[in-house]
Amino acid sequence: MAREQLEESIVADGNGKEEEVGVMGIGAADGADDPHGGGKLSMKSLLWHGGSVWDAWFSCASNQVAQVLLTLPYSFSQLGMLSGVLLQIFYGFLGSWTAYLISVLYVEYRSRKEKEGVNFKNHVIQWFEVLDGLLGPYWKAAGLAFNCTFLLFGSVIQLIACASNIYYINDRLDKRTWTYIFGACCATTVFIPSFHNYRIWSFLGLGMTTYTAWYLAIAALINGQVEGVSHTGPSKLVLYFTGATNILYTFGGHAVTVEIMHAMWKPAKFKYIYLLATLYVFTLTLPSAAAMYWAFGDELLTHSNAFSLLPKTGWRDAAVILMLIHQFITFGFACTPLYFVWEKVIGMHDTKSLFKRALARLPIVVPIWFLAIIFPFFGPINSAVGALLVSFTVYIIPSLAHILTYRTASARMNAAEKPPFFLPSWTGMFVLNAFIVVWVLVVGFGLGGWASMVNFIRQIDTFGLFAKCYQCPKPPVPAAPAPLPHH
Repeated sequence: MAREQLEESIVADGNGKEEEVGVMGIGAADGADDPHGGGKLSMKSLLWHGGSVWDAWFSCASNQVAQVLLTLPYSFSQLGMLSGVLLQIFYGFLGSWTAYLISVLYVEYRSRKEKEGVNFKNHVIQWFEVLDGLLGPYWKAAGLAFNCTFLLFGSVIQLIACASNIYYINDRLDKRTWTYIFGACCATTVFIPSFHNYRIWSFLGLGMTTYTAWYLAIAALINGQVEGVSHTGPSKLVLYFTGATNILYTFGGHAVTVEIMHAMWKPAKFKYIYLLATLYVFTLTLPSAAAMYWAFGDELLTHSNAFSLLPKTGWRDAAVILMLIHQFITFGFACTPLYFVWEKVIGMHDTKSLFKRALARLPIVVPIWFLAIIFPFFGPINSAVGALLVSFTVYIIPSLAHILTYRTASARMNAAEKPPFFLPSWTGMFVLNAFIVVWVLVVGFGLGGWASMVNFIRQIDTFGLFAKCYQCPKPPVPAAPAPLPHH
């Protein structure tokens, strides 16, 4: 059967559930991209029902860079300008390749299941299920463990970032108190059914990130270099590999690739979307990080949040507020796959009641809230998560899974997706995948894990667990009263 007949695309109905439509327009009105639209554009479909190529692009780009935008200048101070730029480009393309592999494996899994007559109505396919269908239960367990732990800490990081950012507008409350407040706010994401329903949020989120990135670049250039600025990076191996791992984390945001694909009306069109999203993200991350490092240099080593070095203005306050909203959106992106897993565990995934599903999801938010209060180390926690979790979740496991799925001649002959036009050889693909596995295992997990954990433990020794206000300026010591004159 042709691939067009094997694949399906998914469209959300009002309850966030799905109905099946042929991927190349079978069942859709005249092959329209949105089978629900039928040529008519309603406000509900405009804001709520997303599944086009553009929706997927906005979701990928919006999800890829959020709070990490504020920590990249800190990484540049650890790496130096040249390494910072080169590693961003290197890991950007590496991440795009492994996102492509994930999309290929999703199409392969779905094609095989549809040949067996499996119906995915009311079921969201996730990465661990793809691994289970293609490689067996041990791979499912590994995928589930790494993916869920990464998404859990990804949500924790967004919550920490919210508290870190709002402090620069209102410092009357400490960062821990702000974490309590934003934890309650982010809990409302339980009411967003699936990635279909992030259409308007993805669009707005990317606009907010774009404003913040260009604010950082322009404000740093206008502010100019601070007096006595120095650029000594890279100075220590620990700092170098910590910074490198934060960049690996930056371009490893595709732990939700399968869920974004599944939300598309035509998932087969996803293949190069992540690469196109990464190219746009380069225009945000490179100018902002380079300009901030040029202006502030080594000062960034003790200021992991770029906002902390820029003067308080209306432009900065606007950037902080926009980033707060975007972090709320990204929290939802990271948590939604966790909600799906939890629903499947407790047997609530097929429930049509949005309110019942929302109540069932609430227990997921509690440990995220708690961990954000224990480890409020904005910046260093990114590198630790990158080395220990992202390295496996989105680099090593997809590369190994692709090699093993297509290791036999019959699997390659019957593959739903053939090698891409720019690398038309199976051997070439396997060599590239093997390089990624070795590189990320040695440099990302090995050296990066060592460096980021040393740095992370240093933060615990300096600030302690449950730190009330991480990296907050110390209040001025009141001057001693003048001695009374003696007569």
